[in-house]
Amino acid sequence: MVNLDQTTQTESELRVRYNDITRGVYFIGTTPPKTSTPLEEVEGIADRLVNRIKDLAIDGLIVYDIQDEVSRTQKPRPFPFKSTHDPRYYSSLLNKKTGRPVITYKSVVQSETDAFDEWLNEAWHEYQVRDIVLVGSPSAKNEVSLPLSAAYQTLAENNNNFFTGGIMIAERHAKKGNEHARLIEKYQQGCNFFISQAIYDTQATIDILTRYAIECKQDGIKPQRILLTFSPCGSAKTLEFIEWLGVSVPEATSLRILNASNPLHESIKMCCNSLNQILDAVVEYDLPLGLNIESLTNRKEEIDGSILLYKLLRASMDSHLAKHEFRTLQRNKLTSV
Repeated sequence: MVNLDQTTQTESELRVRYNDITRGVYFIGTTPPKTSTPLEEVEGIADRLVNRIKDLAIDGLIVYDIQDEVSRTQKPRPFPFKSTHDPRYYSSLLNKKTGRPVITYKSVVQSETDAFDEWLNEAWHEYQVRDIVLVGSPSAKNEVSLPLSAAYQTLAENNNNFFTGGIMIAERHAKKGNEHARLIEKYQQGCNFFISQAIYDTQATIDILTRYAIECKQDGIKPQRILLTFSPCGSAKTLEFIEWLGVSVPEATSLRILNASNPLHESIKMCCNSLNQILDAVVEYDLPLGLNIESLTNRKEEIDGSILLYKLLRASMDSHLAKHEFRTLQRNKLTSV
């Protein structure tokens, strides 16, 4: 039963922050504990995460809705799939412990319209979820009960004022050349921000960001905030999992990581180089950007690596934004003379 008295916040905190293109927004991505974890131990896991990130200046966290995704590829899953606790519950827990907004992913593939509408009401009233990202089918071969477009329509008709985001997949743009059109269509369906898949193919990301920025300008559309996701890789197994998830890893990148004396440090260095290349390439387009740093495994080394990566990438993003603001001031001064 939905308890309306539990509602304490009527609006998304992120909605206001996202509108300011002069600042970045910064997130840590995580997954809920496995359902095999007793509920009384989930809070301890949340506490350990909060303790790791307590000294980081973050805007919030992202909690993923993990699905098996076996229909997407013929390759065996490197790590066995295990279901997790409800992302809404874990989001609510992290929100209470950090006082920061938490974006909650929702896979709508197996939902029915009425069930999804009920999920939304429970998310808002019982779990105080305000910020969500909808995820569609990982494969066109899947039998889908609720298409993503129908899910967005259901969300638009829901009485609760969610701040809604979508997924940006550079690899899809590299194959089909239409990801920019998908982003614009999702914006028209209610999306106000996008989160990329983990980035290892720098050029593919530059291509989609550039095309999106140009198309928005030509159509007179305000570009929506895009969070660039980066994840460190410390082993061949992790790299195999990254590729299994559909992330494009160029051969040279893969070889550099696997043949490095310290693969984790090499991947962190490559992620830093990648972000700088992306920022340099799109600096003239006034795209509002942000960062999402995640660890794709529960290995302590890679989790610690993701914290270091966050610090390094945030410094790069802040420097980029400061330089961009300075160029804007110079440009405005010249035009006013």
